[in-house]
Amino acid sequence: MLTIGQQVPDFETPAFKDNAIGSVKLTDYKGKWVVLLFYPADFTFVCPTELAEAAAFHGDFQKEGAEILSVSTDTAYVHLAWKETSKMLSGVKYPMLADPTGKICREFGTYIEADGLSQRASFIIDPKGNLKYMEIHDNSIGRNTEEILRKLQAAKYTEEHPGEVCPANWHPGEDTIKPSDSLVGKL
Repeated sequence: MLTIGQQVPDFETPAFKDNAIGSVKLTDYKGKWVVLLFYPADFTFVCPTELAEAAAFHGDFQKEGAEILSVSTDTAYVHLAWKETSKMLSGVKYPMLADPTGKICREFGTYIEADGLSQRASFIIDPKGNLKYMEIHDNSIGRNTEEILRKLQAAKYTEEHPGEVCPANWHPGEDTIKPSDSLVGKL
């Protein structure tokens, strides 16, 4: 399983993107922030609410220099069928990655072997390909896309301002903290 700060290995997988079946490589996004949203399965209950919310914030992520990629163990053809039949997904413009073998899910530690599905999880990868944030939780709990955006903004800020850290619930424009040498190791 990947850990924070680790370089994320490249992968290539089929995807539904730009209203067509194609493929996506993680290195296609080198130089950008990447937000990976793992979810259990298409044609379910919580998942379309999350993908629709991510679509509503997609422009905000792009303004931050980030791209959203959703990932499930469904095939790209199932993603296509789901997008065509679910009104909730009409706004989804980001790529929907297919991981039917569970290889990507296993790499990120989200795969549920007994079910052949992914746990609900969110990851942020920096432009150099390093893992900056991860959250994995029970599939019965929907995520908050606005909070993921806030965490992306905090990760970007600290990347651009070495020596500064963001306090709890920090938002762009608010004060940050500059730990002094006397505090290092006591935080």
